[in-house]
Amino acid sequence: MEHQPLRHIRDIADVETIPALLEGRRARLERFAEILERDPGRSFITLEEIEFVPRKQRAAIRADNSPLAFAYADPVLRASGLTGDTFGEARSFFELSTGEAHNLLCSCVNGRTVKAGPTAKRLRRLAARRPGLWLAYGCAAGFVALPGAMYLFG
Repeated sequence: MEHQPLRHIRDIADVETIPALLEGRRARLERFAEILERDPGRSFITLEEIEFVPRKQRAAIRADNSPLAFAYADPVLRASGLTGDTFGEARSFFELSTGEAHNLLCSCVNGRTVKAGPTAKRLRRLAARRPGLWLAYGCAAGFVALPGAMYLFG
């Protein structure tokens, strides 16, 4: 075997460097959005009415040419730990709640197909959301409402 510098190999072969592994919900969702934005007009099949599938079978839902199949084809997401293109794997890997995954992937919300561009925008909104912030808002609202509730019911 002959050893050559990378700059020489690039002249004769397609050499692609893979970025570092993605850690955390935000980085994974941003990468998913990034690969979808490369072809924003591309259409994908949505998952068929997730809410009507029994809970024990929901994790195995998948579809050819779905956004999840596209994500699974990405070498960076796979190297970072994405092990399949199922609803359950997507929820786990991207740290999505059932509601978030349903709104992003289900046919009852999106129709039979969804475009890559709008899906990428939704992913970026999910990535920017801070789940802990809603808990803080809820606690603050509870403290504000407590005196009024005590007055009414106390």
